[in-house]
Order: sequence, then C-alpha cells, then structure tokens
Amino acid sequence: MQQRGGADARIRTPPRWTEEPLKSRRSREHRVDLKKPTFSNPTRITNPLFPISQLKSVVLLGKVDGKPFRSETTLLPRTGTVTWEGQPIRVALSQYAAYLDGRLEEVAIDRYAQADDGSVWYLGEDVFDYRNGAVAITEGTWLVGRDGPAAMIMPGKPKVGDVYRAENVIGVVFEELTVKSVTTTRDGPRGPVRNIMVADELHLDESISKKYFAPGYGEFFSGKGPDVEALAVAVPTDALATSMPVELRFLSTAAWGILENARLEDWEAADSTVARMNGAWAKFRTANPPPLIAARMKVALGDLTKAVKTRQGGSVAQAAVDAGQAALDLQLRHRPVAEIDTGRMHLWSQQLRVHAAAKDLAGVTGAVAVLEWMRDRIVHTLDPAERQEIDSRLHALRGAADAKNLGSAADRAALLTSRLRSLVAPAASGPPGR
Repeated sequence: MQQRGGADARIRTPPRWTEEPLKSRRSREHRVDLKKPTFSNPTRITNPLFPISQLKSVVLLGKVDGKPFRSETTLLPRTGTVTWEGQPIRVALSQYAAYLDGRLEEVAIDRYAQADDGSVWYLGEDVFDYRNGAVAITEGTWLVGRDGPAAMIMPGKPKVGDVYRAENVIGVVFEELTVKSVTTTRDGPRGPVRNIMVADELHLDESISKKYFAPGYGEFFSGKGPDVEALAVAVPTDALATSMPVELRFLSTAAWGILENARLEDWEAADSTVARMNGAWAKFRTANPPPLIAARMKVALGDLTKAVKTRQGGSVAQAAVDAGQAALDLQLRHRPVAEIDTGRMHLWSQQLRVHAAAKDLAGVTGAVAVLEWMRDRIVHTLDPAERQEIDSRLHALRGAADAKNLGSAADRAALLTSRLRSLVAPAASGPPGR
C-alpha cells in the first residue's frame, strides 16, 4: 500500500520542472515499466510488496522537519474507473491522510490497479494540501491519460537493478526507484521482517532517498536526511486473534475520563486516573506492543503525568488526546477497522474541543476537515437514513466552523461523534482488519 512518504516532498509542494533528472536519463536502459500492461482483474491487488486490496488500514509514524509525523492509509469501500489509451480500467481507491505536529497537512485519494503480470500501477491521485486548516493547493493532482502516463508502483517480480517510475508526470510529480536489494531484514511491529525490497528513490532535484517495501505491508520505511517515516501497524497483517487486554481498553476510556477531569478541575480524580493509567501501561507493555506506537504512548503518558501534577488544564487535555490516539492505534490489532475509525472521529471531536477552548480557529477548521474525510471510511456501515443524518450533522458542524462559532462547533462535534458511535460500534462486528 502506497503510504506516500512525507519525507520526500509529500507534504511540501514540489518545484516545477520541465524535464526528467539527468540521473534518470542515464538509467533508462534498466527501466522495467516501459511496456504497457494488460488488466484482467485490476482491483485484485495481491503483489506481496504492495498488497493494497488486502490491507485495510495502515499507520506510519516518524519525523519530518523535526516535527512528529503521522499518516493513515485506508482502503476505501468503493472502486473507481479511469481510461488509459481508450481502455477503461477499474481501480482500487485508497485514502491517504498525513499529519504534521498534530495538524492535518495532506489528504490524497490514490488510484491503483494490478496488471496481469503481477505489477501494480498508479493511475492518478487527487491531492489536497492543507494550511491553517483549509485546502491551500491541489497542484499534485494528476490522472493517467489526462496529465501523463501511468506509473508503476511495484514490479511483479522485482530484481536488483530494476528501474521504474512510481510517479511520472514531469512538472507535477516524479519519483524513480532503483532496486538495490530484495533480501533485506528489518524490525517491524511484531519483530523481524524478511525479504524486504530496498530502493533508491530519485527526485526531480537529483536528490535520493531510501525506501523499503516489505511483504504483507507495502511501503515500510522511507528516509531522506533527518526526515524518517516507518510503518507502525497494519491490518490485517498485524491483527491478533486474541481478545483485547483490559489494560488497553482502560487506557482508552481513561484518556477521555481524565480530559473531563481537567475540564471540571477535579484534580483529585485526575491524580487517581493518571496513576492507574501508568499502572495499566506498565502491565500492558510487557507484551511487547509495536515499538513505534509504544514510544508515542510513553511520551503522551509522561506529558500527561507532568501536566496533571502541575494542574495545567490545557496541557492535560492535549496529552489525553495524544494518549487516546496511541491507544486506538494499539487497538487496531484487536478491533474492526470501522470501529477504530469511529473511535478516531471521536478523538478528533475531542481535539476540536481542545482547539476551541484555546480559541484556535485554524485548529478547529482543520479538525472539521479531518472529520469530513474520515466520514468516507465508515459511511458504508450506515443505512441511507443514518448516512443522511450524519451528513446533516457534518454540514451543520462545517457551518459553525465557517461562522467562527467555536463553541457551537465544539458542541456539534461532540454530538456528531456520540451519535456515530451509537450507530457504528454495534454493527461493526467481526475480526480485526475487516
């Protein structure tokens, strides 16, 4: 699954260029993406190094520009169609959302198809780059046939020395990969992952970053200088058949409880809750949870403990949201994806309330945008009447934010996600990764 690594200009607008890099012209003889593929069953994407039709939800964590980076990639419950040289091709649709320092930075809807030889192709993307909570630019948007040729995301059977372009619209997007290894081992969410493909990724400015693709995961790691993103958890690859530990459930509910303690300035209750959260985490972490998420939880609990001790209400609220997010990421291995995304919408309603309390209009506006995009991940679980109700509530929320009525927006967000949780949670039964 293409996670669109922010370390290589995912969240920064690329400069305009009119020709391919010199290094690319020199590697043309090794290209494996020059022959037009055929597509018989394009949305059944089973390439082990890019298994997008099997993966349902993926989280990457890292740092970009010295700030915490997060991305969520979700397979959408619908397909699309594109036309390439007169041939209509059905495509799988994937929603990518990137966050920098807790703020929405980019959303993209990506189009993928697998060819009959097992190679996976990238056939377009709709890109929305956010600044101060609103869409600022859409210049990365492209569509095969309209703007340029298709791009190969992954060869059917990559070999060392293979060269292919993962994005290939000169002047808009460009990434060329050269395979360096197909037998690398690297630590992942559950331990060592073998037979990873490593590639050098060439950019228009002639710079090169590293990308790793792992069986069962897709894009696994990317890095360029100090900017790094790595896979934190993916389902169903990392799904667990065991029931969710009570400590993990408590960490999630306690995060929202302590947030209310802070709002009410009930510091005695907050002291008790944070102590119990630290105890629950100490017990849960002995089970070796995914390390990148565990690191985020450690930081959030440390910040939360300090903020409660010093009675800093705003800091308590933000740290509680951060702990709640880490808890949801850990729960992804145990619960259906629709339930987790509903939980994420509740989380963002709480984040919106935190921003509203701080009179942060850009934060509130950005949180509304997150809720609107997340709606697309869970709407298939609702019947038509329920869908209309949720859409009406979202519309009213957007109206409150646009009117700069932060108090009303906070109230409407809370009511929206409370209603949504009552609709989705009972219906979203099934194993993790559904």
